Amino acid sequence: MTLALILYFIVAFVIMGKLLLYGIRPTKTLAWLLVIFTVPVGGMLFYFILGRNRRKNKFYTLKNTKEVVDYYTKVETYYNALDNEKESDFPKTIKDHVKLAKLITKGSKFLPTKGNELIPLKNGDQTFDAIFKALENAEHFIHIQYYIFEEGFLAERFKTLLIDKAKKGVEVRFLYDALGSRTLSNKYINSLKKEGIQAYSFLPMRLGRLLSSINYRNHRKIIIIDGKVGFTGGINVSDKYIKGDPVLGKWYDMHLQLKGSIVNSLQAVFTMDWTFASGSDNLLNPKYILKHSTPGKTIAQIVASGPDSDFSSIQQLYFSIINNAEKHVYITNPYIIPGEAILEALQVAAMSGIDIRILLSKNSDSFLVKWNVRSHFEALLEAGVKIYLFPDGFLHSKVIIADDELTSIGTANLDIRSFEQNYEVNALIYDKDISTNLKIDFLKECDKSIILDYNEYVKRSKVDRMKEGIAKVFSPIL
Repeated sequence: MTLALILYFIVAFVIMGKLLLYGIRPTKTLAWLLVIFTVPVGGMLFYFILGRNRRKNKFYTLKNTKEVVDYYTKVETYYNALDNEKESDFPKTIKDHVKLAKLITKGSKFLPTKGNELIPLKNGDQTFDAIFKALENAEHFIHIQYYIFEEGFLAERFKTLLIDKAKKGVEVRFLYDALGSRTLSNKYINSLKKEGIQAYSFLPMRLGRLLSSINYRNHRKIIIIDGKVGFTGGINVSDKYIKGDPVLGKWYDMHLQLKGSIVNSLQAVFTMDWTFASGSDNLLNPKYILKHSTPGKTIAQIVASGPDSDFSSIQQLYFSIINNAEKHVYITNPYIIPGEAILEALQVAAMSGIDIRILLSKNSDSFLVKWNVRSHFEALLEAGVKIYLFPDGFLHSKVIIADDELTSIGTANLDIRSFEQNYEVNALIYDKDISTNLKIDFLKECDKSIILDYNEYVKRSKVDRMKEGIAKVFSPIL
């Protein structure tokens, strides 16, 4: 017993040293120290699951090949050139939002690209029709990555198509999150591998790494076909997107089809994840990065971040959009658990006269998430943020529209998990037409929804307040 106690305190003091050396925030560091020294064993266990600073202790970093080094040099050159007022090659849209473009370039290492064609896909039927059409035209390679990949009608259609393409000589790579796709059977995976399809799970839940990895998940949804067309957004592979849900009803979500040089940036995100999961760096071959024509006129920039990124780039993206808005910010997101920085940004913007609106579902797919989200309503409403509850089905979209000029569509929720613990990817779109059209749709959805009133909301029952308080304790893991 004495020996076990000595070992416990040795480990506890080692953890304390790491927290003091690498802790992000004093309040967080103090909280973990209290938990570790006041909750025997359990506190240390929770630290290993939830508390490690992955920005300092990374899961992986990309190998510094000549191509990677050259790309980072190009990024640094572009970043520095944005400060040059005499530089005439940058589009006016980028010059108008130079601070935001620089922020994403510095933090996420992806440049804004011109001449893209981006098509918002506004529901499951549109999304999968577009995806399967593109897959059928694949000639060289297909790269697929999903957080949730559930067996059913859609999964069987994917399998049939992918196997057919593999038999015709198309390279097919399939990546899925081990926790999000935990119901995906070995039989399904083996049927793909049998036909020459490469398939890997991201951070598999093996006993030796379970504590260190279970809380960090890959929430990205990416498809790349021949390097010519890409897809990303909020929609997973699940039949509820086309058949509905028996409890929540119809699922509404937003996905995005991309063509143009922006696809290379999305391919780079997939490459990083594939390299880590497979242990192979074969995708660093330049043949997977194409020279594109200009199929459209849209400027866009990929924003990717994860628990071991140098910066929380997607949180910074959301913060910057809100903080720099001049007219309005319209947010559709199912999980509003903002953390202190985003909450303060929303309050300051609303109190400054910016039209801040949040649209989310009246119902939720999680009891804890529902009441955690609602625990922030009073503070937002008091500052003048308008909150709309969509009564029909479940809104799963992750979209922000600002000033009829900027739109972010992607995988990241507006919560601590997406900012700190999940691997996420968004597309930042610098396009007035897309922003204006999506704003019109947003306002139509608001007209169908229930707007909350601050004076009424503060009268909610003590029972509801207690539910909010209990759920809020779980914010770091939701």
